[in-house]
Amino acid sequence: MPIVVDIDIMLARRGMAVGELADRIGITPANLAVLKNGRAKAVRFATLEALCRELDCQPAELLRYES
Repeated sequence: MPIVVDIDIMLARRGMAVGELADRIGITPANLAVLKNGRAKAVRFATLEALCRELDCQPAELLRYES
């Protein structure tokens, strides 16, 4: 898939675990794993907003396009 999800990078930079982030943004760790592993078909803007808020980042730091 040409859209790459870099949630792992931001988690490492923030020293945060997947479970902690999932709790903070209100989704299950399993659904966050689907998203961070690039298996999600879509991302809600509300989820993207929560990710950016909790990781203190911009959407472009979480998602990028590779041809």
